[in-house]
Amino acid sequence: MSYSACVEASGIRGPSLQSAGSTDRTPESSIGRCLQTNTKSGNRRVTGESPAARRHRGDSSRMSAMLQLPLVVTAQVDLVLVLVSLLALWTRLSRLSYPNAVVFDEVYYGQFVSLYMKRVFFIDDSGPPLGHMILALGAYLGGFDGNFVWNRIGAEYPSSVSVWSLRVLPALCGALCVPLVYLLTLELRFSHLSALGAAVLLLLENSLIVQSRFMLLESVLIFLVLLAFFSYLRFHNAPTSSWFRYVWLLLSGVSCAAAIGVKYMGLFSYLLLLGVAFLHTWNLVGDQSLNVCVQCVCRVVCLLVVPVLLYVFWFYLHLSLLNRSGPHDQLMSSAFQASLQGGLSRITQGQPLEVAYGSQVTLRSSASQLIPCWLHSHKANYPVSHDVAAPMSPHAQEVSGYVDFNVSMPAQNLWKVDISNREAESEVWKTILSEVRLVHVNTSAVLKLSGVSLPEWGFRQLEVVAEKLFKAHGSSLGWNVEEHRYGTSQEPKEREAELHSPTHIDVDRKISFWAKFLELQWKMLAVKQEESEHKYSSAPLEWITMETNIAYWLHATTNAQIHLIGNPVSWGVANLSLLAYQLLAAVYMLRRRRGFKDLPDAVWDQFVCLGCVCVGGWVVNFVPFLLMEKTLFLYHYLPALCYLYLLSPALLEHTHTHLSVTHRCALCVCVSAVLLSVFVSYRTFCPLTYGSPELSANQLRGLRWRDTWDILYRRR
Repeated sequence: MSYSACVEASGIRGPSLQSAGSTDRTPESSIGRCLQTNTKSGNRRVTGESPAARRHRGDSSRMSAMLQLPLVVTAQVDLVLVLVSLLALWTRLSRLSYPNAVVFDEVYYGQFVSLYMKRVFFIDDSGPPLGHMILALGAYLGGFDGNFVWNRIGAEYPSSVSVWSLRVLPALCGALCVPLVYLLTLELRFSHLSALGAAVLLLLENSLIVQSRFMLLESVLIFLVLLAFFSYLRFHNAPTSSWFRYVWLLLSGVSCAAAIGVKYMGLFSYLLLLGVAFLHTWNLVGDQSLNVCVQCVCRVVCLLVVPVLLYVFWFYLHLSLLNRSGPHDQLMSSAFQASLQGGLSRITQGQPLEVAYGSQVTLRSSASQLIPCWLHSHKANYPVSHDVAAPMSPHAQEVSGYVDFNVSMPAQNLWKVDISNREAESEVWKTILSEVRLVHVNTSAVLKLSGVSLPEWGFRQLEVVAEKLFKAHGSSLGWNVEEHRYGTSQEPKEREAELHSPTHIDVDRKISFWAKFLELQWKMLAVKQEESEHKYSSAPLEWITMETNIAYWLHATTNAQIHLIGNPVSWGVANLSLLAYQLLAAVYMLRRRRGFKDLPDAVWDQFVCLGCVCVGGWVVNFVPFLLMEKTLFLYHYLPALCYLYLLSPALLEHTHTHLSVTHRCALCVCVSAVLLSVFVSYRTFCPLTYGSPELSANQLRGLRWRDTWDILYRRR
């Protein structure tokens, strides 16, 4: 049944309840009735009339009637969809400012939000910048100026910080995931009842509520991934004659790009969607009624070209906004640093561009190091005399600053400067821009960083060696000039003064966006921060049975607290659905191999599509964590869990349609009991989801359903 309402320009008619198969009276039929009743009563005179005149009179009368009649708009509203949407908004957005303190990873993301507010450059090796920009947008709309020290969990926010605005965008994304799952189930060609079941599972999942209510990114990622699949399936299911369907395809590509821009884990869901799209496109090749080239080009543009361009655009926004020097500058090259306001650009302002004989320079290594390295020497000698193997790298030669200590051997301090990145032979050595290699004239060895630290006698600094060019690794050979002074006077005192004063030669040293983009990409992928063990870190296999939890926040004086704990009943339903689908798929495939088709082709295709999206989505969002060597937490499992909540009701519907009447009734009773248990479990853990009401120590002990859960409480 569907509800319809007719809205008129002169007012609103009473709502009419109509069946889905009924035919509404169209505006054209109303116009026709109006034309019939606008004639005068009484005898009518019939006269001859040409066809053209008749058409003209008919068009004029029809236009006149349209202008006179009220405009009628008919709208169909899915009240169930509206209801679950409102409930999702209520569960995610109510009392969003509580607690008024930093909660778990807000201490991590908040630092980046503050840097955005101050437009200070930073690099985050955990993912692309779009997620941080979304969080910063909420902070900006709330008037946050970035002046807050994110140094500990539990720190109280001052009254000048709008906590609601910091958290509202992730909460809104988390709320929209519920109606999206409802709509996505319908696009998978399952019933409204299954769609409602999937929406309820997401609605009452405590862990998703907790993760949505704070300044975190998992809810944003899940929303974008679900939107991408919903948009693509909406495109796929739409009539091929409709060109508006390509708007859905474009939205799918945009959502994929945004998901990858929030977290790199979105890449796996994007690859899954590309696989599904490829299979659908391959099936179109045999359809001679379609222009296959146009179909393929549209898919390539929307699902490949647009995501790549948008991914680059996220970094363009990031680099455009963050134009000031900051704490992460040292990770970047000298040219990158010089393009930022302050920092190195302040030091190098007015420097001569071209390095010449007599220049005084500082040389920085171009190697990818967490800490920048400049070539320098100390007033300390190596343990062994000269012309020997390097102390930490015996395959290379030792390099030392030459001082005449009456060493019997002659000095070998002549080096050739080789500009490795110049575009022409005539190009000269330039400050910051040129990357040079220093080649020892006597041995043809190249100066490089070995990557190994010296012992205590070398002050734990990185070892500099000389190695043959064919042995040396390319990334550790380059050096570039950062600070440059040049003196022309022959008098020592005047020359010294010239070397310590800027020359005020304005030279544009800005590098292109593409150079900055590629360098930033390389740093994000290659430079990794040291991983440290965390109290609440966990292994991926522990997530399936929810053997762990995370304490997000604990009140300073009471037992009020917030934990990332899932709904145990929903979690169990998800695991059973995953196992049941795999068993059913195995049975179906074996029987089809033997020639028995238990399912019609249309139902089999629906079953396979369900597995590709839901089981495939779980696999690509869970299995990669088994291969990662990084600190992992329970919230990393939430995107994979959402796919299982999408699977569970659809699989129940599939099973229900193939049971006898008696078995169907029994299944309905079981499902009702499970749904009631899901709600009771949700209500039971609400105090740990929302942080209120405060529970006693005995009540908190009662919520420790597993011995491995870490629930804190104070004895009074």
